[in-house]
Amino acid sequence: MKQLTLIILFLLSLHNVSQAQDRVVEIKTNLGTMKFELYNDTPKHRNAFIKLASEGYYDGTLFYRVIQNFLIQGGSKSSRNAPPGKRIGYGDPEHTVDDEILKHYYHQKGALCAPRQPDEVNPFKQSDISQFYIVKGQVFTEGQLDTLEMAVNRPIRKKITQQIYTPAIREELKQLKAEKKVDEFRAIAERVKKDIESAYQLNPNVLEFSEAQRKAYTTVGGYPDLDGKYTIFGKCISGFEVIDKIAALETDENNRPLKDVTIEVNLIE
Repeated sequence: MKQLTLIILFLLSLHNVSQAQDRVVEIKTNLGTMKFELYNDTPKHRNAFIKLASEGYYDGTLFYRVIQNFLIQGGSKSSRNAPPGKRIGYGDPEHTVDDEILKHYYHQKGALCAPRQPDEVNPFKQSDISQFYIVKGQVFTEGQLDTLEMAVNRPIRKKITQQIYTPAIREELKQLKAEKKVDEFRAIAERVKKDIESAYQLNPNVLEFSEAQRKAYTTVGGYPDLDGKYTIFGKCISGFEVIDKIAALETDENNRPLKDVTIEVNLIE
């Protein structure tokens, strides 16, 4: 009986190991093949993508939106057999999943991501997994990343300062200064400064690139402005040159390549 129990536990452990392995898919195009590892900690997107891929949902669709130094986007069923020049890429409301936006994934080159409708019509940030995009981006310098942080953070600090350092407090400090009440002036000024800093540090919209993000964006490149806004559910593990080829294609006024780039998605592991 004990031996049977050990065998069962061993078989269960093998099953758990196989379940924990990241799935790998290939996206074949007429310009080459890319391979992607799908993340286990975005299971809703991973499972939905695998299901659609196994059904052949993406096969025959196009990379219909291509922007150099930004992204390549495809998979929409409306792109299948679309005549030249037709504007395409509408999503499928039947294939949406809840967001799985995780801070430890960012939009470095090769990130496999799910598009979605804007916040005003999609406040819960649900993804449209009937299509996908792959980040091309560009390489940034440390100075450029610093500038991006400042562009986001300065308005946030300014707004917080206006909310805490009110006209009434300014007038009170002005009066204390005129009366030369140094201790009272310093006490209020220090409290205001502390409150501003505390509110700033707690604000979720403050942008501060991690060391890992800075390393990625200054080496392989990417598009950091998208971080925290869309779900990233996989990464490219081979075929980066194909991303470059597609991103470099000449496009029309709707960012559709003049030369069709067809898609076929296969499950590898």
